[in-house]
Amino acid sequence: MKLHILTLAAAVAVGAVMAAGPARADANDAKWVAQCVKDNKDEGQTVEVITSYCTCMNNKMSSDETRSITQWEKSHKREMEACSAQAGWKGR
Repeated sequence: MKLHILTLAAAVAVGAVMAAGPARADANDAKWVAQCVKDNKDEGQTVEVITSYCTCMNNKMSSDETRSITQWEKSHKREMEACSAQAGWKGR
């Protein structure tokens, strides 16, 4: 069952990244968002909220960034808070 949820989360992440801005979205963005969704799967949020959060964070990162979204968010509290609010993340 968990594999199906992660597969669904990855598919939703790819779709969200592509919809967020086709000029900027590429295969790397989709992979980064999918990894972020996977990293946050046990945070008690819906797949939609996590995907929205991860897509927002990805869009705030420079295309030259080498850290994952999960690593980058630790040093970008303002962006994390803004994306959490935008995504409807509960408890942050």
